Amino acid sequence: MTLYLMIFRTSQNTFESIFWGLSEMYENGLFMSNLFAFLELEPQVRSPAAARSPSAASERGVEFRSVSFRYEGHDEWALRGVDLRIRPGEKVALVGPNGAGKTTLIKLLGRLYDPTEGQILFDGVDLRDYDPAELRRRIGVIFQDFVRYHLAAAENVGFGQIEALEDRPRIEASAVKSGAHAVIAGLPEGYDTVLGRWFAKGRDLSGGEWQKIALARAFMRSCDILVLDEPTAALDAENEYKVFQQFRALTEDKMAILISHRFSTVRMADRIYVLNEGHIQEQGSHADLLALDGIYARLFSLQAESYR
Repeated sequence: MTLYLMIFRTSQNTFESIFWGLSEMYENGLFMSNLFAFLELEPQVRSPAAARSPSAASERGVEFRSVSFRYEGHDEWALRGVDLRIRPGEKVALVGPNGAGKTTLIKLLGRLYDPTEGQILFDGVDLRDYDPAELRRRIGVIFQDFVRYHLAAAENVGFGQIEALEDRPRIEASAVKSGAHAVIAGLPEGYDTVLGRWFAKGRDLSGGEWQKIALARAFMRSCDILVLDEPTAALDAENEYKVFQQFRALTEDKMAILISHRFSTVRMADRIYVLNEGHIQEQGSHADLLALDGIYARLFSLQAESYR
């Protein structure tokens, strides 16, 4: 009986191990199928047969003409009938509640997607006629969920212009513009310090310090259009003030698009567009929109009230 009992228990453990191994193989197979499916994906945004390259310097700016867009598998419109113009050297701000379509508009400008309806023109030419890679080299974007590379600080900044990854003076100049230079200089190995905790001797940064690194990455970009999506959300009031004190000077010869919920920052823009449910409902300068006494004025008053 003891012999049979031991054989039964051993067999039970063996079968459990076999079934556990089979379930692990099945689960790993699912991951592998996802990997192969990802590798087989074809880009939806393709370069046309006779692709054009943007001119050396923008002369007519950017124009959205009756642009509408909805994401695949969604019935509701993310943007609907948007008309917007950004002139060379102009600074514009996009404001509105979450889900209003601000970030979607920027994704269309960077041609991560094509409009469902309407046109986006750069220097009078439809974006779909440009080579996507050439177009994206002319646009610098820092989104809210910027990437934190667990690599050297110099590389974290230099990835903004990958061709200049070895140009240390340019990297340091970009870090000075964003306020990241003081942070990096205080690290044990300066610009050669590995950021993050993935690797040995890596040094992690605070949210605000990472945001300065991301801003430096944007300033590395040799581009016509600079887009900052909530660029100072993690910065304290003093550092935010310093960034925007030099923001105009740093983008003097560029078109700049600023997305922010802080009205203390958007008021510096030449023109402010107020988006709501995918539509542009108001536009004008800070003073014009306050005089209009609409959505912008209400949101500004609510925010100002919290500081009194």
